[in-house]
Amino acid sequence: MEELNQLSIALATLMQEAYPQLLGFMTYISALGTEEFFLLTLPAVYWCVNKRLGRQIGYFFLASALINNILKNLFRQPRPFWLAPAIQRGEAEGFGLPSGHVQNVTAVVLILAAYVRRGWFWLLGLFFIFLMGMSRLYLGVHSLQDIVVGFTIGLLLFLVFIVWQQLMYDRYSKQILGRRLLIMILVPTFLAAVYIGFFFLIGPANTDVAWAEYIPAAELNGYEDIVSSLAGLFGFGIGILLESSRIRFMVEGPIWKRVIRYILGMTVALGIWAGLRAVFPAEPLWLALPFRFLRYLLLLFWVTYFAPWVFVKLRLAEANPESEVRITFS
Repeated sequence: MEELNQLSIALATLMQEAYPQLLGFMTYISALGTEEFFLLTLPAVYWCVNKRLGRQIGYFFLASALINNILKNLFRQPRPFWLAPAIQRGEAEGFGLPSGHVQNVTAVVLILAAYVRRGWFWLLGLFFIFLMGMSRLYLGVHSLQDIVVGFTIGLLLFLVFIVWQQLMYDRYSKQILGRRLLIMILVPTFLAAVYIGFFFLIGPANTDVAWAEYIPAAELNGYEDIVSSLAGLFGFGIGILLESSRIRFMVEGPIWKRVIRYILGMTVALGIWAGLRAVFPAEPLWLALPFRFLRYLLLLFWVTYFAPWVFVKLRLAEANPESEVRITFS
């Protein structure tokens, strides 16, 4: 691992010195892989473009984010700039392995490519994934092993999606709503249980390392990210099922209605995120984390359930008279 870290630092230094003009471009590419970017764009897909596709990529993005945050805090590997501060060109918190940017982008882009079903889109998507990995290496925030493992896990998540779509959906769709809800609850619960079990098995982080000064902040960031993504997966999964059985809004409609949906929906979403952040306690940690869970649970439940309810009530969207609970492209 140490050899790969040193190789990553050497490659980052070489790229930065040879191509300093690429800093702005790499920073831009990296920004397209942040969780904030996805949380701004995925509601637009779900509310205004393609509801079914929005459910697909939204759920697998949140599942990817949770798995990534769990693995980061179990592997507890350093970022390159922790070892060589001079190469830092971007901001990053938490541990390094695996790269969340690369993992999340890989899962989402490949699902999009499966939906589009065009050869050129597959090539474009793979090139974008490559650029994302290069941007994280260039900025000094991820090493080669972080990028490779992130890509591998994202690819595995895409394969899980394909298996789900081809082999498991028909059986799932025939279940009553209560059983489908149970599955949506069990998935994040299982992931949380795995994390807790391994957390106590592994024990506290090793502070007898050269980068020990970064560990306390990385651990705190890890706890917060795990709680946020866990709550998001709960809220999103439950919300899309309840919406599909009770509200059944349709994205079709004039452009101006779709624009108003997004503006209204995101205004309330940002209000929930920022408003509850200002009201809820930030410390002590044992109290802050449950309130953080509640904040993100309500946020994603607004995105998936209450926002569509408001859209229908305000006549910004029509309601489908037939239930259409689906987790497939067919």
